Amino acid sequence: MIKQSLVAEKSYAFALTVIQLVRTLRQKHEYELATQLLRSGTSIGANVEEALAGISRPDFIAKMGIASKEARETRYWLRLIHDSKIVPAHDTAPLIKHADELLRMLIAIVKTSQVRQLPQLKTYNSKLITKGRVS
Repeated sequence: MIKQSLVAEKSYAFALTVIQLVRTLRQKHEYELATQLLRSGTSIGANVEEALAGISRPDFIAKMGIASKEARETRYWLRLIHDSKIVPAHDTAPLIKHADELLRMLIAIVKTSQVRQLPQLKTYNSKLITKGRVS
């Protein structure tokens, strides 16, 4: 069995709950909101999966960045649905909390990955050395 990352597991579980809410929205004939929520809410996990299979660190960072943007968009749609009272608050509040958690995780992953990507800089006798070159 392949070991998955925590963010991959959480984004997959989140997508499943989004699908359930989308069914409810469609029953209430809220097709536009349902479609927007379905696309952004399931895209988070899809981009995380692509990031985990990335061919380079920049590719990984880019895909995780897209997943982060999708999480932010999903949180927007969930808040809109919640505040418009289309469905009961107990159906949206846990999803908003879950979206916030995913967003925090994804932002942390992107920031950490970007810091690790910076080149190692060393000083030697007050001169800057970058990849074997002395400035």
